Amino acid sequence: MTNTVWLGVDLGNARVGLALSDLEVSFAHPAGNVEVQRDSFEAIERVIQIIEDNHVARVIVGYPLLLDGKPGKSAKKAMRWVKSIRARIESLRHDDDFALDEVPVITLSYERLTTVTAHAMLLDAHVSSRAHRPKVDQQSAVVILQSAIDAKSALRQQGVTRESEI
Repeated sequence: MTNTVWLGVDLGNARVGLALSDLEVSFAHPAGNVEVQRDSFEAIERVIQIIEDNHVARVIVGYPLLLDGKPGKSAKKAMRWVKSIRARIESLRHDDDFALDEVPVITLSYERLTTVTAHAMLLDAHVSSRAHRPKVDQQSAVVILQSAIDAKSALRQQGVTRESEI
């Protein structure tokens, strides 16, 4: 089995929270935030740079459906973001200085209440509520990514070994 890295993404209005896996794709850890000013294109470029720098093979983007299971404004934003980052990576792939040989797999992963979970985790870690704001987005990305990692592990335990099925 080859070592690889996965990236978890929590899309927010002010920040994109990021988390990276270890090389064995066993654990997620915070990897910072990308500030989203008025230019979401710049945020996409910075995320792509992180993908290149870490040789990310899979990107897991939080897909926040409404409580009734339907896509709302945030879920539609996630779908547009995935489409935009795929297109941008595909266009960069032919540049000589692009670090990746292959376009990473980019998937949407259902999430519900990850921000609430992230706040609870930060409180449990004795991070003051005043310090939550800059950390909650990346901690939400950790929750999204760790959920995907745990799902991959559960599938492997059930005998699913093909990467395309995970």
